[in-house]
Amino acid sequence: MTSRSSSETGVPGPDATTGPDVPTRPGEPANPRRASTDQPAAPPGAPDSLRPPRWLPRALFMAVVAVFVGIFAWNAMGALEGLFVNVLIAFFVALALEPGTVWLVRHGWRRGLAAAVTLLGSLLMVIVLLALFGNLFVQQLIELAQSVPRLYVGLQGFVAERFDIDFPDSENLLRQALGEFGGDVASGALVVGTTVVGGLLATLTILLVSYYLLAAGPRFRAAVCGWLTPARQHEMLYLWEITQSKVSQYIGSRVVLAAVSTVVTFIFLAILGTPYAVPLAVFVGVVSQFVPTIGAYLGGALPIMVALTAQGWPQALGVLAFVVGYQQFENLYLAPKVSAQALEMNAAVSLLAVLAFGAVFGVLGAFLALPVAATIQAAATTYFQRHELVESHMLRDPDSASGA
Repeated sequence: MTSRSSSETGVPGPDATTGPDVPTRPGEPANPRRASTDQPAAPPGAPDSLRPPRWLPRALFMAVVAVFVGIFAWNAMGALEGLFVNVLIAFFVALALEPGTVWLVRHGWRRGLAAAVTLLGSLLMVIVLLALFGNLFVQQLIELAQSVPRLYVGLQGFVAERFDIDFPDSENLLRQALGEFGGDVASGALVVGTTVVGGLLATLTILLVSYYLLAAGPRFRAAVCGWLTPARQHEMLYLWEITQSKVSQYIGSRVVLAAVSTVVTFIFLAILGTPYAVPLAVFVGVVSQFVPTIGAYLGGALPIMVALTAQGWPQALGVLAFVVGYQQFENLYLAPKVSAQALEMNAAVSLLAVLAFGAVFGVLGAFLALPVAATIQAAATTYFQRHELVESHMLRDPDSASGA
């Protein structure tokens, strides 16, 4: 017996695509499954689609790659922070020594030789100053260390006599200090050794980069300008010239302040009768101006120690009072006046620039605050237009009553 297909019998049967017929409710099509498959499927990513968009895996992969690249860049910037600081110092050193190098070039010297002589001559002056005053500083420090037990015994007797308070003997204090801090001597020596080696490497890096910048000179500026349009080249060279001028003026203002500090300190030490008045005054003047933030107190420490070991407590306290008083006079009056005249900056702006840059960038920021702020001010006057002032009584002081 042969079976016939549904097409031959005319009776609808199951379909391979739609499946068997299912009971329907009144008002519904005969085969709901067939009706649903007649509509086109929603593309991936559409609101009605359950499939994610095709670009989502690639976007997730790129996001992960971006996160890892950002972490690597952040760590690399942290690792290169020291190198960046050294290069920045070398750049400002090259700007400060550029006038001397150009002067030698004008007199027939080759650029490389002129740069080497200017840089090595400045370095030699620094070494001579350190050799002259460093030896005196070490000698006075040794004498002070030797006189500490005697000073402690005198203080111990004075307190016991006046206030009836017994201080422990110096031998017991020394024994206790060795017991508590003796274990840290080795680690401290290792830290000091590492710091010294790091300082030598940083100094060598600064000297080499400074020499290359000085020796290149116009060639380096030409290489930078080659990446800029002619209009941008004029702007870059103008800003470069302003920065170089401001740095040179800043060094000049430091020299003026150092000379004034040296003369005033020498006069005071000579009146007080402190020995080594001339070298001590020069040491105070140089260190107080070229070591930012703590230079004034570091420079004043040496004459205080000399007065303490050679004269006594009254003279040492007198030198301390002079150092603090002159530092306040210089910070509040003299330095803002000189810096404002040399860098064409308001006195308050000069003081705020030093405080702000020192708080953000530390010692380097405090030392470079004034030339950087003066450069920013000069650039602002170039790129921002100033307008005429309106007539207002708020823009001028009132006339005096006596003149009315």
